Amino acid sequence: MIGKIELANELEISRIVTGLWQIADMERDGKTLDPVATAKYMQPYLDAGLTSFDMADHYGSSEIIAGTFKNSLKNKEQVQLFTKWVPKPGKISRLDVRGAVQTALDRMQQSSIDLLQFHAWFYPDPSWLDGLFYLKELQEEGLIKHLGVTNFDSAHLRMACASGIPIVSNQICHSVIDQRAALQMKVVCETYNVKLLAFGTLAGGFLTDKWLGKPEPKYEDLTTWSQMKYKRFIDAAGGWAPFQDLLHTLKGVADKHQASIANIATRYILENPTVAAVIVGARLGESEHIADNKQMLEIDLKAEDIEMIKNAQSQLTPIPGDCGDEYRKPPFLTASGDLSDHLETIPKAFTPVKTGKSREQIFSGTEWEEYAGYCRAVKDGNRIHVSGTTATHGPMMIGGNDAAAQTHFIIDKIEGVITSFGGTLSDVVRTRIFVNQITDWEPVARAHGERFKGINPSNTLVEAKLVGEGYMVEIEAEAVLS
Repeated sequence: MIGKIELANELEISRIVTGLWQIADMERDGKTLDPVATAKYMQPYLDAGLTSFDMADHYGSSEIIAGTFKNSLKNKEQVQLFTKWVPKPGKISRLDVRGAVQTALDRMQQSSIDLLQFHAWFYPDPSWLDGLFYLKELQEEGLIKHLGVTNFDSAHLRMACASGIPIVSNQICHSVIDQRAALQMKVVCETYNVKLLAFGTLAGGFLTDKWLGKPEPKYEDLTTWSQMKYKRFIDAAGGWAPFQDLLHTLKGVADKHQASIANIATRYILENPTVAAVIVGARLGESEHIADNKQMLEIDLKAEDIEMIKNAQSQLTPIPGDCGDEYRKPPFLTASGDLSDHLETIPKAFTPVKTGKSREQIFSGTEWEEYAGYCRAVKDGNRIHVSGTTATHGPMMIGGNDAAAQTHFIIDKIEGVITSFGGTLSDVVRTRIFVNQITDWEPVARAHGERFKGINPSNTLVEAKLVGEGYMVEIEAEAVLS
């Protein structure tokens, strides 16, 4: 098994990336970590060929510790440092982005970030795209070597890539329990040459020998945030009984290879050709699993092994939605079961303007609204009328020549308007779709179907020549607030 992979041009990484999120837990327990002393515990990972480390702006002192370690080496290029920027939802300015990147550079004591991964909380507010465009500018300045995202779903990964953002990776939850990454995400990754960095492969420790044959724990008995989170995944996948059946299958494969359940569960995820690496957490200086991780890379799963695991997986209930949905829509598969442990509030995407006793309007700021004398949407009583909407954000067209990407952005914009009026996308009762070329009807209709599945408004789709070069689709909508 090859222990290295080229994630992007001039970025070769280890197939096991060491995640440093547990440093944040250690500091939350009231412990203060000495950067120089703690950094020394990273050396055994490097000696074992585990050269890549994953951090975030909210992982305590992880950036400081990892940067201290890298700077202590004679050959600094042998270590790759990944970090994340997870801004609060709301508007994002160039100044915000530059400040966040500079903070990471200062903490890591580096002149350039090997891989900066961006997280977006709320897609109906197009500010997340601003953040990515501004990060691209800083990449062109040389402050960032490569751009990635984290917990993006397939529609918005497609949208960003089609709009010219040079994304090389998407860090997502992916395990034998959670196979969402093998669905539409796989298609987008193959289309735009994006690789996945998979976390949660051990489901917070549940996918280990420790839980084989054990009774189902009560929620109040779970001791870590990870256990609380991934127990929700197990429940969503059908519960404890099919989970135990899966563990028994993994145990059978593990015994055959003289390995552990954890080895097999993680190695199986590397069988997904879109997965570049798995991220395994480490509590530096307290527990070492280096030898076990190296053993995992040496396992050669046979076709019959993979088939046994797939058969056990078929007894599970598929985790609902797309990658990253656990942070954006019910059921929230987070430690708390909602977003209370992550966010206090999500600002409205747009600000309604009251123009009458029971009438409000929203303007999205496109130049067409101003000189043609219309607004993006009108709310009259409990009815919302959304104007024909194209994939326009400020002066930019979003989605390039990808009809599905344009459609998803348009529906985001429609959703942003409706939520700003106090409704939800499920309040939509009518949509009308206009495609510039009838040959694009299918990707447009499929994107519409993905977003309105279970809502099922009345709908019309026709061919119509659209105003503006490059626009492939335009959609208008009507909603009734319940």
